[in-house]
Amino acid sequence: EVQLVESGGGLVQPGGSLRLSCAASGFTFDDYAMSWVRQAPGKGLEWVSAISWNGDRKYYTESVKGRFTISRDNARNTLLLQMNKLKSDDTAVYYCAKDWPPLYDTRGQGTQVTVSS
Repeated sequence: EVQLVESGGGLVQPGGSLRLSCAASGFTFDDYAMSWVRQAPGKGLEWVSAISWNGDRKYYTESVKGRFTISRDNARNTLLLQMNKLKSDDTAVYYCAKDWPPLYDTRGQGTQVTVSS
């Protein structure tokens, strides 16, 4: 059974940084690309970023390019998202999901990111 557990969210001021983590289990982590998706209040799911199985290819939605960095540690079955220069528009629940395009029904419980002064 696929299990993804996100952590690292919180309240941060505009311009601040957060680092999200996703612990994966129940599948062979380094066989798959992985994705981050988010859901802002009152909106649908939005794909944010993806990384290939070995980390050599990374993809970002336009609004986060230059601010967010996706990475992975296959030895620890962990997916990461470093978020810098955060904006109020980044406020959302962030989820990791297996594969790319993401398998949305594999996402975990999510971690809340709130950007506010």
